[in-house]
Amino acid sequence: MKIFQQEIQIPRKRRGFHLITPSIIESVPGIREFRSGMCQVFIQHTSASLTINENADPTVRGDFETFFNKTVPENDPDYMHDYEGPDDMPAHLKASILGSSILIPIRQGELALGTWQGIYLCEHRDHATPRNLIITVWGE
Repeated sequence: MKIFQQEIQIPRKRRGFHLITPSIIESVPGIREFRSGMCQVFIQHTSASLTINENADPTVRGDFETFFNKTVPENDPDYMHDYEGPDDMPAHLKASILGSSILIPIRQGELALGTWQGIYLCEHRDHATPRNLIITVWGE
C-alpha cells in the first residue's frame, strides 16, 4: 500500500459554494499511480466546509446558499458567540452541518466521482481567509 499527503491552500473566496475539483486533482498528480484507493480531503477551518454535489448547473450553488441562509440565519439573538460579527456562529453551524472532510474512491488513477459530481468548498464567512486543505491518498 502507498500513501501520499499534500497540504494546499485555496485562495480567499467570497461567501458561497465554490467548485474546487480541479484544484484537488492538480494538487495530487500522484493519484494516477493508484489502481484503487481512497482520497480524503480535510479542511482545517471551523467556518468553512466541504461537500460533494452537482457540478454542472451553477444555480445549484445559489440554491445551496439560499437554503443554508434560511436554515441558519444571521443575527439570531439567542447566539452568544458573535465575536467576529453576525456571520460568526452561523458559519460554525453551517460548517458542522456539512462537515470538514470528504472521502472519494480512486479507480484506475482517477477520482471516482459520478458524472455530475464535483467537490465544493463551502465558504460561510463574508470576510474569509485563504483555506487550508490536507489531501491524503492511499491505496494500491
